[in-house]
Amino acid sequence: MRDLITTDDVFNSRMICYPFHLFECCLVADGGGALILTSAERADDFPTTPAYILGTGEAVETPIVSQMYDMTYSTAFRLSSSTAFNEAGVKHGDVDHLMVYDAFAHLPIYGLEDLGFVNRGEAGAFIEEGHTSPGGKLPMNTNGGGLSYTHTGMYGMFAIQESIRQVRGQAAHQVPDVKVSFCQGVGGMFMAAGSLIFTNEPPHG
Repeated sequence: MRDLITTDDVFNSRMICYPFHLFECCLVADGGGALILTSAERADDFPTTPAYILGTGEAVETPIVSQMYDMTYSTAFRLSSSTAFNEAGVKHGDVDHLMVYDAFAHLPIYGLEDLGFVNRGEAGAFIEEGHTSPGGKLPMNTNGGGLSYTHTGMYGMFAIQESIRQVRGQAAHQVPDVKVSFCQGVGGMFMAAGSLIFTNEPPHG
């Protein structure tokens, strides 16, 4: 989806399953992706600029979405991101770029709040004020996300690739001076979560 989609376009698109309209659901498409994962030491042997993994985290909240502790937030998001931040040794203010797996339009809101970038109930206004747009204080889903880029049934690969391209300075919609990118995945019908923090600065020691 390359054309601007307005709020009116979203709400005038056909209802898929209340409350989601067509443009609030991921864009189903064919595609694929691959990554090469190696040690930081071996990364210098490759001709391309490496991206380094600073932190990782995984969590599972519940076996099915109807058993979530609270439907208004994701415990799995909170746990996985907390682990990744602790492992990486960085804070929210160090993150220059954010990718949140968005199979549906509500997931970026969960991402901003449950990952701790804004307080509970503030994500909607944060997005509306333009902070997640390119040039904003926290550019998010700069490839268009699952809602506008692609969703092959396993979108996580594409979210990871966009984070890597951003820290390498090679993204189609490049954000200036990205040093740290946070990538948040979700799986199993909103039951599980995975967090990755990337940087373009080689590890010390």
